Parts: sequence; C-alpha cells; structure tokens
Amino acid sequence: PHLAALVLARGGSKGIPLKNIKLLAGVPLIGWVLRAAIDAGVFHSIWVSTDHDEIEKVAKQFGAKVHRRSPEVSQDSSTSLEAITEFLNHHREVDIVGNIQATSPCLHPSDLIKVADLIQKEGFDSVFSVVRRHQFRWSEVKKGDNKMTEPQNLNPAKRYRRQDWPGELYENGSFYFAKRHLIEKGYLQGGKMAYYEMRAEHSVDIDIDIDWPIAEQRVLSFGYFGKEPLKEVKLLVCSIDGCLTNGRIYVTEDHKEMVSYDYRDIVGIDLLKKRGIQVRLISDRDCSKTLSAMQLRCVAKVSVTNKLQVLKDWQEDMGLSWKEVAYLGNEETDVECLKQAGMSAVPADACAAAQKAAAYICKSRGGCGAVREFAEHIFLLLEKVNSARKQ
Repeated sequence: PHLAALVLARGGSKGIPLKNIKLLAGVPLIGWVLRAAIDAGVFHSIWVSTDHDEIEKVAKQFGAKVHRRSPEVSQDSSTSLEAITEFLNHHREVDIVGNIQATSPCLHPSDLIKVADLIQKEGFDSVFSVVRRHQFRWSEVKKGDNKMTEPQNLNPAKRYRRQDWPGELYENGSFYFAKRHLIEKGYLQGGKMAYYEMRAEHSVDIDIDIDWPIAEQRVLSFGYFGKEPLKEVKLLVCSIDGCLTNGRIYVTEDHKEMVSYDYRDIVGIDLLKKRGIQVRLISDRDCSKTLSAMQLRCVAKVSVTNKLQVLKDWQEDMGLSWKEVAYLGNEETDVECLKQAGMSAVPADACAAAQKAAAYICKSRGGCGAVREFAEHIFLLLEKVNSARKQ
C-alpha cells in the first residue's frame, strides 16, 4: 500500500503570520517535521498541502512534493479532514495518509517508523499520537451556579504521588495515520484503532501550549538534527564578504577600499577561540589588507577559486571528520561547502541557493551579527552533545 506523509500548511494564521515557515532554531518550522519524515524512510511520498507560494518554495527546498489546495479548504473554518479528503481525491495512488502536524518540531523518525509498522504490518486502520500526563481533573462550575466542584480522576483524601500513578493518555496532535477507506467515510480515527505514546519531551505543540523562545530551547534540547549524531565542533570556516562583513565595498577617491564589520562578530570569534574552536576565514577576492587591518589573528585564505577544496584541505590537515566542521557562507560559491560541513549556516540575507543548502538560517544579516549568532547556536548544540555524552 502507498503510504504518504501529508503536512497541512495553510498560509493564513490568526496568530503568527506565515507561522509554518517562520524560523525556529534556524530552521523553518515545517522543515523540522519534513526532515523527520524523509529520514524515517517509510513513506512512498511526502507532501505539503498549501495555498501559499512561499510555503511551497520552502517545502520543495526540504524535498517534499506540493499539493496546491483549493480556496474552499483554505479558510479559517476549514477542517483537517476536508483538506486531507481533497488531497486523496487528487492522488488516487495513495492508500494510507500519515497526517503530520507542522507545529510538532520535536518529532523523530523513530516515532514514524514504529507507527508505519502498526498500520502496515499489524493491520490497524488508524493510529494517532498521545502523551502521558499526570494532571488531576476537576469538574467545571459555571459562574452563578450554586454547585461545588467534584474530583474527576482522584480521591482528594488519597492523592497519588506522581511515581505511584500511571497518569492518563491525551492526544498531542503530532500525527494521525489513517487508511483511505476511513477518511472517505469522514473519519481520521476509526476501525481498528491504536494510539502511539510519544515521549513527553518530544511532545511539543506550538499551537497549544508553548511560545516561540521556549520552543526553540526545547528543539535545541530534544529536536531531531539528522541521521548522524552531533559531534563537538573543532573548526568554523567563515566566508568574509557577506558574512563577516555586509558585502559592501566602499572605494575612496584614491582607490582605497573600505568595509564595515560588527564588533559583536569579533566577540563571537573570540568566544569560539576560547572554547577551543579554530576559526578560519575564506574569500573569493583578495582582501588581505582588510584582514590585516581587522587584526583577527585567524588563518585566512583569499583569492580562492575553489572553496570546497580549501575546506577539504583544512579538514584533512586538522584530522577532523566533517561532523566537526562548521561553515558560514552566503553565496553560490559557498553552496558545496555548506552541504559538506557537519554544521552549516547562512546570514538572513544570503542568496536563495545558499539558504537552501544550509541547516541554519540566522536572523541577523551579514556584517550585522550573523557570526556571533551562529557562534551562540554552536554553543547550544555543544551543550546538546555534552548532555548526550553524560546520558
């Protein structure tokens, strides 16, 4: 049976405009679940259903196919079931839909693999995600009613300790898998049903119970970053023009060049060095005089015609794996380096090709704090590496 992953990503949002592609920890929100779906390796096709050009562009960058949904199922009042039904009407080859919520950025491929087994090998018609919660419930008393509240799942005289109570299962909205025949009858849950219990730390729903800064910290701690485990970064290579500087070159009347840089980026480089991370600089053009004036005390290579070869030479000379190399670039000449490095980033104003190749998109523009921002991101990920080692 053809199992398709489907992420519903409407352009309209009452809360955050274009929330589905807003950067979360340097990655568009929808990118987190698409990465997990692709790396799970269980889907015959992976789709994003959207009505917006920018969301379509991001979806394709992450390797998904796009279904352009109709205006009829793109309203504030439209339901997920309506959008999924429309998708199935246009894709007769699909037998099972795995509806994955874009607002669940801590989803991992291992969860999706196990759910696929439940529905494909064990014969369930529908499977949905739940999380275990230890919360005591009380009956609601409306204002003006002369009633007392009543306990719903506890005896107040014998309150459970958390460790003595298994808790209760709640839908967390991360995903709903269902076979075509159920959906065509108007159900996402039905037939032979099963739930899949997700770990509490992976159960993040931005729509319901979490705000953006907290979500970023949760993703950095518990999110899925790729098939290979993260390693401690030993080398950061930074493109000079457009990353360390804003890319503008000022020429005086006597033909001297001037560039500007942000002192925050210099501090970021110093912080990286203090953490034992080497910082090296690279440029397509000869900017040796500029580097000398900046007094960065970094190894630099200028007038480079093949940045990837220089990066490989440095990596081999230092005896590093690619997972130990980070790269910050902004132009098409940086694309192959961004793809090769274990950790990659671009400033907010990088070209489209570089943004597509990078794992992290800075909020800062080139020459305006992007180096410092990427340094902070590296430090957060190093905390994740150290935490994994302790575990």
